[in-house]
Amino acid sequence: MTRNPTVARRAEELLGAAVAATSPVAGGDICTATRVKLADGRTVLMKSHVRPPTGFFEAEARSLAWLHAAAPDLVLEPLAVDADCLLLPFIETGKPTVDAAARLGRALAELHATGASAYGWNEDGFIGRLPLPNTPAPTWAEFYATRRVLPYLKLARDRGHATPEQAAAIEGVLGRLGGLVPAEPPARLHGDLWSGNVLWGTDGSVWLIDPAAHGGHRETDLAMLGLFGLPHLQQVTDAYQSVTPLADGWEDRQALHQLFPLLTHAAMFGGGYAARAVAAAARF
Repeated sequence: MTRNPTVARRAEELLGAAVAATSPVAGGDICTATRVKLADGRTVLMKSHVRPPTGFFEAEARSLAWLHAAAPDLVLEPLAVDADCLLLPFIETGKPTVDAAARLGRALAELHATGASAYGWNEDGFIGRLPLPNTPAPTWAEFYATRRVLPYLKLARDRGHATPEQAAAIEGVLGRLGGLVPAEPPARLHGDLWSGNVLWGTDGSVWLIDPAAHGGHRETDLAMLGLFGLPHLQQVTDAYQSVTPLADGWEDRQALHQLFPLLTHAAMFGGGYAARAVAAAARF
């Protein structure tokens, strides 16, 4: 067994338990992930970063705790957090199954239904390494336009990743959001629910990680699942609708909800993401 002394020392400080072994975990482009075997038999995951943005791991821990409180069998509970790391239960991952996908759909519907007090949240967060504003707004349309689309559209423009013409095309749809998306009370959202943030356990369980939690429109989480592809997505949405049906036309509206992740990618990476956002906006 190997043992990284730096990781072991931090885990022991935060958990108050001896570490028997550590091993690196592949994946992730921001943080270092390490599997930590404790002497008492537990296995945990440490996410760490040498110089994270201020409040980075604390924001993730708050998001996880808020979601876990409503869905303890779907969202992992943070075990410990400090400025440089976050400790979580370690999940042995396997292949996604149809049955697990159906459980995910039902559990996600139940999570959303627990609701939120406002469109937004009482703490700002992060999307990737970028700051994520969460100041509440009186309507979902205002929140989505001013806290989710415009900040990253501006950043993409400032970085030369979107042209003025592309920005104008996207801005043109924002004033019509309230008439395009049916009004609903704020749902308790994961907020960054792409397929990489879904863990399929070897025991058939499904877990959500790396949230950007807030109160928002429940169609947003579903649109995120569809953006980059999730195994058995049809089973997920069918099961979701068996618990809380979605308003007619929700599939057509996914493109509106995908403006946010497309623009964060445009801001961070450039490439063709701005053009994809323009194409999404052009449908409306």
